[in-house]
Amino acid sequence: MKPWTTLVSAQELHAALGRDDLVVVDARALLSDRAGSEAAYRAAHIPGARFADLDRDLSDHRKPHAGRHPWPDAADFTAVLGRWGITPAHQVVAYDAGDGALAAARLWFLLRALRHEAVAVLDGGLARWNGLDLPVESVVPAPTPTSYAAQFDGHRLLDAAAVQAHLADGGMLLDARAGERFRGEVEPLDRVAGHVPGARNRPYADNLRDGRFKPREELAAEFAAILGTHEADDVVAMCGSGVTACHHLLAMEHAGLHGAKLFTGSWSGWIDDEHRPIARGE
Repeated sequence: MKPWTTLVSAQELHAALGRDDLVVVDARALLSDRAGSEAAYRAAHIPGARFADLDRDLSDHRKPHAGRHPWPDAADFTAVLGRWGITPAHQVVAYDAGDGALAAARLWFLLRALRHEAVAVLDGGLARWNGLDLPVESVVPAPTPTSYAAQFDGHRLLDAAAVQAHLADGGMLLDARAGERFRGEVEPLDRVAGHVPGARNRPYADNLRDGRFKPREELAAEFAAILGTHEADDVVAMCGSGVTACHHLLAMEHAGLHGAKLFTGSWSGWIDDEHRPIARGE
């Protein structure tokens, strides 16, 4: 069976439940109520799904100066995968509550950065699943621990210094935050408003329609209009903390635009050094 590598529909996932090679991960993340995310998972989730905590499992807050959701080391993240019973041979499907596949896209790119190809995001998330009246359960699975040996592809992960060099070489930096945050008109999360000089803005919400990703042909045309003469692998995506930026990486991959990279610290990492320049407006 051909692996799912970007998006999977609720109907396709439902038909595959029970496959020995399938692991489903619930990555819903309520940033305003972290404990509430896991409580909601325990109340009802897709059968067999493990729970991924954005801060505990998909970030490493021991790292200073790396943004609000620091990218974890490979050894720590692969240990998490091992606890979930995931090996390089598994088909992984991640989902969110249905709010745009944010932490699910982060989990998707964490695995893709390990060169794990068979990983996809549930299009429309749990909202779509529930809208189709598909089954949920409250049983928390107890997977058999395993091991997962891999290293991140460092070429696809950039820190602030690498982003500065990338821009100096004429590369594209694409900011996934809402327009008003990019322009510096508001800043609800970080201590400084604005954007990295030279960055372009495309809000991640532009990838969606009615809670699901736009058709791949439409996404391809929209990104082509932004990229211009840039190749896809010349694009670095960023956001506030390196989470919603992964939404662009997923959308581009789904559209057939391969190889874009991530500014792991994103805006919160950029402003950690007060000497870095800041731009406002368009």
